[in-house]
Amino acid sequence: MGTRSTYRIREAFNDESTNKKVFKDLALVYVQYDGYPEGHPSETAEWLGSGKVVNGIGLNDKKLIFNGAGCLAAQMIARMKDGPGGVYLQDIKSRGKCWEEYLYDIIVDSNKNEIEFVAYENYGKRPKEIFRGKPENFANFVESLKHGRNK
Repeated sequence: MGTRSTYRIREAFNDESTNKKVFKDLALVYVQYDGYPEGHPSETAEWLGSGKVVNGIGLNDKKLIFNGAGCLAAQMIARMKDGPGGVYLQDIKSRGKCWEEYLYDIIVDSNKNEIEFVAYENYGKRPKEIFRGKPENFANFVESLKHGRNK
């Protein structure tokens, strides 16, 4: 039996009329196995941290770039999906209702061109946030989990 998880890919931007941060949910990606933090989420966070969010593609862009949140979502799905089964797109309203042990948010702030990675344990009635930060800092969190389990 696998460790199920979902990634919710969200775009955050400031609503000029209310001057508040607003979220637009773009995709919910269900992954059937290895969803514990040390599994594919660790690889996904590393991949996200190696890239850069841009607003327009330049001729000299050589490294991994995401031309906004929609581009990031499409690249992530293409990266994860290599055949039938294992990875699925779900209705955004089903988040937390697919027997997932872990939930992950990838939030692209379109005003700052930054990515925030959030991880939740989904045991019990309400998900519990266990990490929030830059994707490249998720590795330190995962390392601390490993050391905590070895005590």
